[in-house]
Amino acid sequence: MKQKVLFEELTPEEFRIRLAEAPIAYLPLGTLEWHGEHLPLGSDSVQPSSFFQELAIQVGGIVMPALFLGPDKMEVVNDVEYYGKDRGNNFEDEKQRYDKQILAGSVYWIPDSLFISLLESILKQLKRQGFKILVAHGHGPSTRIVMDHSELWEAKYGIKIFHLWGSENDDWNGFMYDHAAMLETSVVMKYRPDLVHMENLSPNPDIWPLGVRGYDPRFYASLEKGNEIVNIQMNRIVTKLKEALKK
Repeated sequence: MKQKVLFEELTPEEFRIRLAEAPIAYLPLGTLEWHGEHLPLGSDSVQPSSFFQELAIQVGGIVMPALFLGPDKMEVVNDVEYYGKDRGNNFEDEKQRYDKQILAGSVYWIPDSLFISLLESILKQLKRQGFKILVAHGHGPSTRIVMDHSELWEAKYGIKIFHLWGSENDDWNGFMYDHAAMLETSVVMKYRPDLVHMENLSPNPDIWPLGVRGYDPRFYASLEKGNEIVNIQMNRIVTKLKEALKK
């Protein structure tokens, strides 16, 4: 029988057993955000949620529901809010440039202060339940805030905090280290190929996919790449978590 690892599906007794065996909480830092015409709006949730379920089966622990709110850069122009990829870019490569616009489906932005308060509330309640480790990863700006506050939060709540970046070459095999380009597209191909629609992208290499940052997914994304990315990150974090559980 497949292990139950999702927080929302556990009975109290199942929760107590999993917590006692491995007091690890996994928090997917998701969004509802534009990820090109080819990927689902929930790509930032699909990837870490799927990865964490595999990880919890290997190491133990409990996978929390994904957040869909997160911080990002934001600006207001003529009383219109633009955040994240809405803000356009001024890349040196002219074909990658685009103007400010409200991209379809992006409903996630909150200010840094609110996100920090949300994470602190979660950490406070995880400590109350007896968790000793938190693995939080997903949306780039969300992950960076967790990284920036890890030392402070570990001291304050007594919970060791991990994320997934930090391999030898995150540009080429990092987990969610680009935006809707080779890396993210490949990982979604691995976990939810039914949600990937490469046919929505222009086959013309001179037309850059709108709002995509990284290596061109039309030429570099693949299931094989997705497996490579996941295997590298899985091996790294499994080792780290097993070592942390011994302490």
